[in-house]
Amino acid sequence: MKIVFDIETVGVSFDSLSESQQEYLLRYAEKEKDEGIKEQKIDDAIRYLSLYPYTASIAAIAMLNTETGNTLVLYEDSVSEESSFDDKKVKYKSMTENEILETFWNYVSKASTLISFNGKCFDIPFLMLRSAILKVKPTRNFLKSRYDSKEHIDLLDKFSFYGLTRKFNLDFYCRAFGIESSKSKGLSGMDVKEFYNSGRKKEIAVYCADDVRATYELFKIWEEYLDI
Repeated sequence: MKIVFDIETVGVSFDSLSESQQEYLLRYAEKEKDEGIKEQKIDDAIRYLSLYPYTASIAAIAMLNTETGNTLVLYEDSVSEESSFDDKKVKYKSMTENEILETFWNYVSKASTLISFNGKCFDIPFLMLRSAILKVKPTRNFLKSRYDSKEHIDLLDKFSFYGLTRKFNLDFYCRAFGIESSKSKGLSGMDVKEFYNSGRKKEIAVYCADDVRATYELFKIWEEYLDI
């Protein structure tokens, strides 16, 4: 079976980092003489915490089974909860981050192929490193070769012909190919931390599920018209 997946991550509080970590992250900003540019670089450094497995955690993972069309969304919450939507086609489960990672690796261990958007450069490396930090053993290595799509199809690589043409974000490709974008509902990846801190974790999970659906629709475009 093929599994389409996507993750959402949330950065830690900058103040929770050690002094040496803070100094490292702000090393370029502190050298800036222009106060306006310096302030912007500091803001960017803090905003980008969500991009690194050392300064961020998994907020949600969505996985769509291409054979059944069913989607499982795991999201981090201290309160355990399960719910289903769209005639049980989309199932949401809340759990700890450790449990999310263990469930993800167990689920994809049975997959013939993973399908992602920028998964080879971001999602899988993040998941592997985050797993190591939390002492969770990955079951598979989906980063064996950038150009080998047998086990992992990265659609950003496919639609940019491995960097020969300009890369765009998922929203841009969706709008170009007439696919409903998850961004059309008013939430973007930049809002995840705000939603997380305000306790709106289920909404992050729904957004992640929408991203997976959009990625699957983009995959079908590639499969029918570009997989030559």
